Amino acid sequence: MRAARSGITSAGISKGVAAAFAAAALLVGVVPAAQAAPAAPAAEVIPGTDTATPALVDGINEPARATGSPAAAAVGHLADKQSRYRIGNPGANLKAVAAQSSKSGSETVRLQQKYKGLDVLGGQYVVRMENKGGKRNVVGTSGKYFTELSTSTTVTVSEKTAVERAVAAVNRELNGKNLSAKDVRRAEGKKSRAAAALTGTVGKLVVLPQGKGVLTRQVTVRGTHPVTGEAVLREVYIDARAGFPVLQYSGIKTFGTQQAAGAKPAAAPGASRAAAGAQGVGDTTGTGVRTDGTKVDLNLYYDTSRKQFTLSDHVRMQDTSKNPISTWDARGVEANDAAGKWPSGIKVFGSPVQEFGKDATEAGAIDAQWAATQVYDYYKAKHGRDSLDGRGMTINSLVGVTNGGQPWVNAFWDGQKMVYGVGDEEYKPLASDIDVVGHEMTHGVIENTANLVYVGQSGALNEAVADYFGNAIDTDSSGTSMDAPDSGLLGEDLCRTLAARDCALRDLNDGRTTSKDFLGVSYNVDNGGVHLNSTIFSGALWDMRQDLDKNLADAIVYKALTEYLTPLDGFTEGRNAIVAAAKDLKANAKQLNVIQRSFNAHGIVRGWENALGMDSDTLFGKLNTAGTGTGAGGGWWTTSKSNDDGSEPYSVYAGRTDGKGAPKLISPNDGRFHVYPATDGKNVVWAAYGTTTVDVMVRPLAGGPAKKVWSSSTDLQGLRIDGDLVVWEENDPFGGRHAAYKNLKTGAQAYVDGGRYHLLTALPSVKDGKMAYAKLWPVQGQYKLDVELLDTRTGKTSILPQKAEVNGLGQTGLSTTHVSWLVDEVEDAGQMAVRRANHDGSKLLDLSPETGDKALYAFDLTASEEAVTVNSQLPDTQYRNESLPKLWQFEAAGTREGERVSCNRGDQSYASADTGRRVVWIDGTTSNTDLVVRDRPAGRC
Repeated sequence: MRAARSGITSAGISKGVAAAFAAAALLVGVVPAAQAAPAAPAAEVIPGTDTATPALVDGINEPARATGSPAAAAVGHLADKQSRYRIGNPGANLKAVAAQSSKSGSETVRLQQKYKGLDVLGGQYVVRMENKGGKRNVVGTSGKYFTELSTSTTVTVSEKTAVERAVAAVNRELNGKNLSAKDVRRAEGKKSRAAAALTGTVGKLVVLPQGKGVLTRQVTVRGTHPVTGEAVLREVYIDARAGFPVLQYSGIKTFGTQQAAGAKPAAAPGASRAAAGAQGVGDTTGTGVRTDGTKVDLNLYYDTSRKQFTLSDHVRMQDTSKNPISTWDARGVEANDAAGKWPSGIKVFGSPVQEFGKDATEAGAIDAQWAATQVYDYYKAKHGRDSLDGRGMTINSLVGVTNGGQPWVNAFWDGQKMVYGVGDEEYKPLASDIDVVGHEMTHGVIENTANLVYVGQSGALNEAVADYFGNAIDTDSSGTSMDAPDSGLLGEDLCRTLAARDCALRDLNDGRTTSKDFLGVSYNVDNGGVHLNSTIFSGALWDMRQDLDKNLADAIVYKALTEYLTPLDGFTEGRNAIVAAAKDLKANAKQLNVIQRSFNAHGIVRGWENALGMDSDTLFGKLNTAGTGTGAGGGWWTTSKSNDDGSEPYSVYAGRTDGKGAPKLISPNDGRFHVYPATDGKNVVWAAYGTTTVDVMVRPLAGGPAKKVWSSSTDLQGLRIDGDLVVWEENDPFGGRHAAYKNLKTGAQAYVDGGRYHLLTALPSVKDGKMAYAKLWPVQGQYKLDVELLDTRTGKTSILPQKAEVNGLGQTGLSTTHVSWLVDEVEDAGQMAVRRANHDGSKLLDLSPETGDKALYAFDLTASEEAVTVNSQLPDTQYRNESLPKLWQFEAAGTREGERVSCNRGDQSYASADTGRRVVWIDGTTSNTDLVVRDRPAGRC
């Protein structure tokens, strides 16, 4: 697990998107609706958040006057009931994206919101109808239609600038804070290799539903990790008028928390019999042995060109689409080449005889093929669904995939196919447990129905539903009782030696609740907690399945998924959807009570987000910003904040760290994004993102005009100020990092490394005219990592001593007497020592060791005269509170052990030291981004 820094939390980037992504809607309540006719019943209405359109309307039975297609009838209903839905001109502002019908006559139409012809991210409304003999009645609606949008659609940021900013933002995210020996490949590669690491492709204009709306250019960034070489996919939304990356997330949907990269693939080979190149008998049967030793029957296809029986089932969909269910041999294929594209040269697993042998078993091919057919059968028999898209799409599974040439213990759905890791010495191939297969295939079902956005609470809902159906299929297939202690385990059958409970990746019976266990985290931590928080919701669903008839429970969850949920729904809307679906299925009062009790037990109740407490004092609440950092010094703090609904560009504010007085606006309201601020208690410095440049700005706290002191055409970060000296880190167009400074009094300015591509300098700090930074440079033909101290007044530099050869360096910190930094000198799991020395290099001391039980996995540092505070994040097989970014503080004198700064639950990042032991940081506990402070450590937590 890589260290991550706080930015956008799982609640979202603003109040508007918090309403969308975190989905804090009201629980079911009865509100009188406008009556269509005297005989019409009163509608049960749940109000929307930041919109006049209801989040859910239920309990109606109103004739649809419009005739023709289901979509025309749905849009006509919304137009006829304008006083209820407040959707102006539905015919122009809604576009049908899906419609499904059942044999019983029910029809569900999904409508995408358009704003002046542009898609609104997550804006989707659903209309449910009953069609009896050609006469339609509308029985309910739900979703998110944002009525407050009024933004301009004029674009001022070029596609070229949008791509550059998106690639820079991803580079910044992937590089992290630390500089390591692995960066040598980038330094040695200079322009050519670095330039090829990441590329961006401009997509369409998209309106983010924040307040009055934010017009963005969607950019897909893909390639390889600039340090590790692993695959990368990011969807980045660049403000189309200022060029700031307002939203970024990874799109791949994995079984575990380790992220794999991928993209929407082109149509894969094997989509039909002809494409598979198979000519022969389609209903041949055979056998294979699963990794647990069970022998299973399989439908096979004889490929006459290969003269082999293949793991391709053409029987199950022969009466509909005639598409196959196939398993492909991807052994030796990298996740990078399997994610989002079709690897060249792979073939469907084959055998010269109808009894597949050990080779297919050990690769996980038999498990993948057998499980895929069982999942298909489940959805077809229980829910009448023909394949993942409901229209008989091809089901392809790739098995045996590795990552970076190493065994890979994960699996993912990439939009068209399942990809399963090869496993390792302990874990079998990932298709070896049917709940993994059911989970990944259910991602396909979700994508073709509610399409829950894979970030924050909507992403946790996505994972929760995938877990629920994956485990439901597993328990039914194995005959496991719902009352069995291990019934809620996922992935429990993957291990070769570990017991089920020790092997499982998740447990739906873990008892997690919102009040005790919900973790507000940044989007670069597990995509905003999609796995981390998922068992809170899936646990409620599993309780429901244990206490109801399991077939009824499955039907309720499926109906909620396919007919009620929409892309930006969160936990509260999820509860509302389940309850409404249960009523639709005629659940009785006792059954409804079981459902309500299940959600109550997991804390999914009205206003649950407001009950999350902290041990710190809030200086500035609900920043509504994404990854913009904070600064402190001289008794003052500074940070960025958007307006209450998040629709305006970010502004820099400042205030006193003792909480006295009101915050003051520092940056001008000029349409740019003002971010990454720092202060020394006299001046505030920050970066201003405009249409063509990123400018370094400065303004006195006492008042006066804001002045530009530097301009970059690419990207910058890590600003610091002390007196007349401003320092920062700038990214070159090829992914390089260069520390720079400017003296506000003399005008002297420079890159400390001259801006040369073969040198990397980063992570600067400043005090009394001096700056410290990490440096990667060639020494006698070999690249070396050092901490360098520069006196900008004299130009004199000195290399600070280390204890051994350095593998990695982290953030530096300067005080009047000491230099502090993070250092990695031991080949281990990523622990770093917290090191301190006098300016002349004497009295070298590790405040925290790199080895031993108390070693920290640190990735950020800030220093005052009395203390050094670091951010640390534990690596873990699962995300949990203890493994999220936390703050630790050490006395600069090194006389006592480190102490936890705060016991808050959730993400704690962007710490900045003030005077004494006082620290401010951005905290995600409340599911918002709040600026908080503590005057002294909390101690042990």
